[in-house]
Amino acid sequence: MIILQAHQISKSYGTTPILHNINLEVRTGERIGLVGVNGAGKSTLLKIIVGDLSPDEGEIMKGRDYTVGYLAQNSGLNSQASIWDEMIKVFAPLIKQERKLRDIEARLAQQEVLQDEDTYEPLLAEYSRLSDTFKDQGGYQYEAQVRTVLHGFRFGDKDYNTPISSLSGGQKTRLALAKLLLQSPDLLILDEPTNYLDLETLAWLEQYLLHYPGGILIVSHDRYFLDALVNVVYEIERHKATKYIGNYTEFLEQKAAIYEQQVKQFRKQQKEIARMEDFVQRNIARASTTKRAQSRRKALEKMDRMEQPDGDLKRASFSFDIDRQSGNDVLNVKDVTIGYEGVSLSQGISFHAYRGDAIAIVGPNGVGKTTLLKTMIDSLPPIAGHILKGTNVSIAYYDQEQRRLNPKKTLLHEIWDDYPHMLEKDVRSLLGQFLFSGEDVDKLVQDLSGGEKARLSLAKLMLQKANVLVLDEPTNHLDIYSKEVLEQSLIHYPGTILFVSHDRYFINRIANKVVELHTQGATTYLGDYDYYVYKKEEQEQIEALDEQKQKNKPQEDTTSSAKPENPTDENEASDKAKYELNKQRQRIERQFERKRSALEEKMTKVEERINELEQEMCLPEVYEDYEAAQKVQNELDALNEELNTYFEEWSELEEERDATLS
Repeated sequence: MIILQAHQISKSYGTTPILHNINLEVRTGERIGLVGVNGAGKSTLLKIIVGDLSPDEGEIMKGRDYTVGYLAQNSGLNSQASIWDEMIKVFAPLIKQERKLRDIEARLAQQEVLQDEDTYEPLLAEYSRLSDTFKDQGGYQYEAQVRTVLHGFRFGDKDYNTPISSLSGGQKTRLALAKLLLQSPDLLILDEPTNYLDLETLAWLEQYLLHYPGGILIVSHDRYFLDALVNVVYEIERHKATKYIGNYTEFLEQKAAIYEQQVKQFRKQQKEIARMEDFVQRNIARASTTKRAQSRRKALEKMDRMEQPDGDLKRASFSFDIDRQSGNDVLNVKDVTIGYEGVSLSQGISFHAYRGDAIAIVGPNGVGKTTLLKTMIDSLPPIAGHILKGTNVSIAYYDQEQRRLNPKKTLLHEIWDDYPHMLEKDVRSLLGQFLFSGEDVDKLVQDLSGGEKARLSLAKLMLQKANVLVLDEPTNHLDIYSKEVLEQSLIHYPGTILFVSHDRYFINRIANKVVELHTQGATTYLGDYDYYVYKKEEQEQIEALDEQKQKNKPQEDTTSSAKPENPTDENEASDKAKYELNKQRQRIERQFERKRSALEEKMTKVEERINELEQEMCLPEVYEDYEAAQKVQNELDALNEELNTYFEEWSELEEERDATLS
């Protein structure tokens, strides 16, 4: 069932087009991701859909009686009420029904009503009817529903009486989303809802939205979130919208395949046009062939010529390098307590960073992740403990709040004043790498968007050439495409990285260790985000198993000095051994699966290249040219030999796996 349609929507600001002939529809049960670079018009389209902006052309059509809920980017809940009182307002009609039921119950208990059958029976019938309606509308679950959602957004029972006006901006944003979810509109429209959410809350929100009964239209730069949630993607690019079926990863694959096919068709048509034009040119003047040439010329005039497919939009291009290598021991955090003015946020933190590590620091909001980073760069002193730096360690810091930028400077002088030895043309060239060109460099920093400030901060970070990067939420404000460039630059960075991020996709791409911060210490996991989640779940299963065993364990008989034989001991030991064996098998399976996937990826790339070369061998300009054909054949032979080697490795890997698990 179609909930909403956007038909031929166009919007411009002055002479600058933003959206052109946009078509979009949302059906019940669809979870739609709206993606595109910063400034593409995603938020503008959402505002048009909800009526906050008027389109220049086109219309929005909504089904009768369908409700739409909208959460704008970084919008918070402003209220003087307590958290509980504000959330419970959503269920005002049910509360009114409940009061009416309580009133009827009180009347039914009155002696004079009990003795008056003419009053009692109709009143009882009304109570039964209202009670059924109350039940069907969720009257007996709404308080539990409020508690579930508040708990999901990390508001505990002790927070319920807290005035909303006393909360931080991030907490107000979470509450605005919580209230919207409780309202449960037919269409949920969310603009960057994952801002201010920690990893645990993000995982909870994903699961909640996966089971949401209505439609969802969501703008997000969180690729992990989009992959887990959406089943349709609309991309806004060059003012137009294109629809793809699937999650974010599937959208990328489809887009690449479509572009490749369009390029092939365009090249094929261009080749045919060139051939026909050549025929016309050579034969139009000959009496014997002029009719055929004229026919070809008419065919050319009538031909529906394809436009050259648009490639990727211009993207930032940069890389991080170092002036000199650090020692192997980079940072040793020993029993550190962090906080402000004697107020501890986390204590007993210990972990080690070695050269080449990429360490993600995770944990709930408020546990002190940013504070730990500031302590490591000496912006804050530790309350207790020590942070020991290794030899030749030089640290560059990325501040998520961009406080290190001077708002009154132009972009050009923000760089040039810090690096006066650079030539102006080199400063401009550097800024161009970060998509600032022409008159952009004369803008004031205070007039930049969040994404532009982030790119400017990354430009300054790159110039420092430090061998340790300490990054606080580096992907905030960056669009998906800029994140991908940042990831590639960090993957090839030769130094050490310590970073705080809520971007799980980013953590998976960058981290080789995850340090989870608690109020009482830190736990180190040797792997990426998915491995960290797996180990956490494994620990929870072990704890649950141990707890169950404790419950099932027979009580010791204190009346006898000798312990009776416990017939379950042997079974428990056997169960634990089986559990440990199964856990070990799963670990080995994952190791082999990683190796197999990496090998299969290499094989796929080689096979694709072989197919390309085989097609080249069929081209006249290749097979008619001995040297060109020999060059292609030599590469083919080398690739086939490489592919055979991979097949042998694959077979050996399978044999090794079978032998290990047998």
